[in-house]
Amino acid sequence: MTHGLPDRLRIVSDIADEAAALALSFFRRHRDLEARSKGMNDPVSEADVAVERFIRGQLAAAFPGDGLLGEEDGGELAETGYWAIDPIDGTTNFLRGSPLWAVSIGYVRAGRPRLGVVVLPALGERFAAQEGFGPFVNGRRFTRAAGGGASRVISLGDSNDDDLSAMADLYADLRRTGHIVECFRCTALGLAFAAKGIVDGHVQRRTTVWDMAGGTALCLEAGLTVSVGSTATPKGWSVEAVG
Repeated sequence: MTHGLPDRLRIVSDIADEAAALALSFFRRHRDLEARSKGMNDPVSEADVAVERFIRGQLAAAFPGDGLLGEEDGGELAETGYWAIDPIDGTTNFLRGSPLWAVSIGYVRAGRPRLGVVVLPALGERFAAQEGFGPFVNGRRFTRAAGGGASRVISLGDSNDDDLSAMADLYADLRRTGHIVECFRCTALGLAFAAKGIVDGHVQRRTTVWDMAGGTALCLEAGLTVSVGSTATPKGWSVEAVG
């Protein structure tokens, strides 16, 4: 359901829904997919490529002239605004049959995510947000859930480029301050869970703009305190969103 959304967000949500259906069709036969490695623990499958190309084509038709940046087919950052696409965030999870993966589309202008749609196809949820309009789940506006009482839970994102000693220190610091630490290995999902209140926040010292753009827009509109570290390239970004 998208009829209650502002026009721009409705269009992107419809595109994301179709992309999610395509991704889910691949997921149902994940064991048979062709996949290759871009680096250590960084696989790409035929599903990633097909879903990104679908999203690119749909966005280009809906918003001609806007910049497009995707994990698989590249692109450029532009201060005037661009779409950041992660066709399947959490490809490792996807290829192993885990439901913890996402289709993520974000719109970034001047280094700040302004609009985001994150679909969790295997979990049946679509999160959407546009600057100034609040967050939506499955087309209905929602208010972030209150904290979990006695428990404090943080989603900790990781990257193949992490300084492992620094990450170990961060993990230890979070544990010392009484947090339960979850690592979903899917940035968009971690941020969506933070926006909904399933976890108290998401922290990631190193990520890419296509991983975090959609989910960060959700967290901003859900009222979390958000800090984004951006760079002049798609890689080496950071995000901290805490409720």
